[in-house]
Amino acid sequence: MSYTTYKILHLFAVLFVFLSLGGLTLRAMDRGDKGKSPARRLAGMTHGIALLLVLVSGFGLLARLGVEHDWLFPPWVWGKLAIWLILGLSVAWIRKKDWHRALWWLLPVLGGLAAALALLKPTI
Repeated sequence: MSYTTYKILHLFAVLFVFLSLGGLTLRAMDRGDKGKSPARRLAGMTHGIALLLVLVSGFGLLARLGVEHDWLFPPWVWGKLAIWLILGLSVAWIRKKDWHRALWWLLPVLGGLAAALALLKPTI
């Protein structure tokens, strides 16, 4: 696939990650997190599938950029992987009542940080 195709897929998946996290956060704040509703299940499935697409398309972008495939990725790649992991774990944190409001503000900030890392590609 081309660089542009990977980038579109990556951005599409990122949008779905944040859509699902926002839905899960609002549901947890409004109704509590009791029981399995169809909406919660849909948001959870969307979150998992979108996270996988983010990872696959992200590594596709790295390949198109010519980044080496060894364990010594540039620091900005490790930063984005850490943010990806936090976004993945955040579904469990959303269920904790004390974390709803903090995550509502923290998750978009992490998204902005990931975007900045991708655009600026800082080195240490």
